[in-house]
Amino acid sequence: MEATIEVTGLRKRFGHTLALDGMSFTVLPGQVTGFVGPNGAGKSTTMRVALGLDAADEGQALIGGQPYASLRTPLRHVGALLDAGALQPSRTARNHLLWLAHSQGLGARRVDEVLELAGLGSAARRKAGGFSLGMRQRLGIAAALLGDPPVLMLDEPFNGLDPEGIVWIRGFLRSLAAEGRAVLVSSHLMSELQDTAGHLVVVGRGRVVADAGVADLITAASNGRVTLRTPARPEAMRALAHAGATVTVTDRDTLTVSGLAAEHVVQLLGGQSIPFSEVAAHRATLEEAYLDLTRDAVEFRGTPR
Repeated sequence: MEATIEVTGLRKRFGHTLALDGMSFTVLPGQVTGFVGPNGAGKSTTMRVALGLDAADEGQALIGGQPYASLRTPLRHVGALLDAGALQPSRTARNHLLWLAHSQGLGARRVDEVLELAGLGSAARRKAGGFSLGMRQRLGIAAALLGDPPVLMLDEPFNGLDPEGIVWIRGFLRSLAAEGRAVLVSSHLMSELQDTAGHLVVVGRGRVVADAGVADLITAASNGRVTLRTPARPEAMRALAHAGATVTVTDRDTLTVSGLAAEHVVQLLGGQSIPFSEVAAHRATLEEAYLDLTRDAVEFRGTPR
């Protein structure tokens, strides 16, 4: 089976709310694709449509070229984690997975394998109702891996994980993609996706805002800006502004300069004997790129005091 997720022209309305407005993108094998956007952007609805949990009004979502409903043993084609709390609390972790495995013709050996992969081998016979959120996430990931599927869809898999767990899942997701799988990860944690994803699908108001490589998005957001560190901030700001640059204060002694190349900043400050300790090309974070792209798509926004 081809390891792809193809979303084409999805439209979905819940009452008066347009949740999906022509959502279209493709998730390719061999890389982790981040799926990001503000609350209400349509991420969860898109994943639910792809997994046959909601029906689209228009368009289609295909897993390896097929609609989910046509897959006879779906866990062998696509593994999904949408809600880490969707389990029977009185069952042990192992029994929870055994129940899923038997429904797909899978045996107990595979259950024990995925428990070890997810770091839950020692907790296999503990009741899932007593698990922390991080352990429930690990159990959900183990369930997604049961059928050794070529496609994975994970909604907020970093939630509830401790620092060790976050380091583990970063490397784990990259290794799954390196095996040739298509891995779609929805998350609000840009810092985690920056170190995990190779590609990003950014959505807002039910449609795709950007569909590009993470490195390309960061380069575009950096936009030729320069980071300047100087103990003489007021003097540097005046000189740079007079030269036509746009200057933003980012820290007590740090400025971000737009409109002047780094070498020109050095010449200008040196010519006016204004001290500085660093002038470097600014490298934006993935969070900066994301905020730039979704500025007009945020539905709920707090007001600064």
